[in-house]
Amino acid sequence: MWERILTILRKEFRSVLRDPRMRLVIIGVPLIQTLIFGYAVSLDVRHVKLVVLDRDGTPASRALVARFTGSAYFDAVARTQDEAVARRWIDGAAASAVLQINSGYERNLRGGRPTPVQLVVDGSDSNTARFVVNYATQIAAAANTEFLLAQVQRQAGGRVSAGQVDLQPRAWFNADLESRNYYVPGIIAMLVMLVSLMLTSMAIVREKEAGTIEQIMVTPIRPVEFILGKCAPFAVIGFLNTAMVSAIALLWFGIPFRGSFPLLLLGVALFLLSTLGIGLFISTVSQTQQQAMMTTFFFFFPAMLFSGFIFPIANMPTVIQWLSLLDPLRYMLVVIRGVFLKGVGFDTLWPQFAALTGLGVAVMAFAVGRFHKHLS
Repeated sequence: MWERILTILRKEFRSVLRDPRMRLVIIGVPLIQTLIFGYAVSLDVRHVKLVVLDRDGTPASRALVARFTGSAYFDAVARTQDEAVARRWIDGAAASAVLQINSGYERNLRGGRPTPVQLVVDGSDSNTARFVVNYATQIAAAANTEFLLAQVQRQAGGRVSAGQVDLQPRAWFNADLESRNYYVPGIIAMLVMLVSLMLTSMAIVREKEAGTIEQIMVTPIRPVEFILGKCAPFAVIGFLNTAMVSAIALLWFGIPFRGSFPLLLLGVALFLLSTLGIGLFISTVSQTQQQAMMTTFFFFFPAMLFSGFIFPIANMPTVIQWLSLLDPLRYMLVVIRGVFLKGVGFDTLWPQFAALTGLGVAVMAFAVGRFHKHLS
């Protein structure tokens, strides 16, 4: 039995490594995807381009503008007194926000009257606009508190000592709240799923296109041995991709690794049960490699969206949240980030391991059963 399995395994390795396109999928795709997500994908909003429209021109208005431009969040790209000019900056996407301070700003502050300040934000990018509004609100609140305290002290001859609430936030596991630390470890699960799905489905369909699968099945090789021989190389490739992306994350991007690497490999092994099973199922419903590739992406993109990799699962409709329980990628992301960033062990992650085991066994059993029926 093992000799037949090793024969298929060697044949599959030679077939994969001989094809330049497959070598690109195995080596090039993980490198490119990791670098893209590491550098290009970020939720950290910094250096927002701001147009300043200050019609007051007093020390108080200039101090407010300095608070905005002195932070790491806003860069003043233009100063104007004309609303039409400011609008053109927004319309042309040359700026993301306009800070408008009307005349009488300082006079109203000193008189204790309401002093509106307008922030016009480009809402075409709703996520960035939301962050910009939050940052501006915090800056304006801090400026208002400081001005009121200074005014009270002047009126009391400097004899007032006002207490303050000193909020000191502390983020665990990702102290600087770098989105890179969130996304790059998740690339491991994404790549393992995509590569294993594509290679498994296309490898078996390739045998159909060449007309060799019938020849293989009339040999003493049993279907189970054929499946093991076909899937084993792609499981090895999945582990190699895991090691490759982990090395890039640690050595290139400096992302901390606080957990156990063997525990991470155990999670990848259980995850591969599901992905290889799904790839095997795709091979039974596809007749050509093009069909297999299209079916793979038809499954992959919803799995990515339901996993919580891009959008929080809690924000999804209830029906989608229930459907996400059938997505193995959801559990693998929790395992990877728990091992990478938190350093937690099996005692904490056992629900995810149990879910991966249950889904993997069920999917693989269903795919193997359908593969048998399809061949017969």
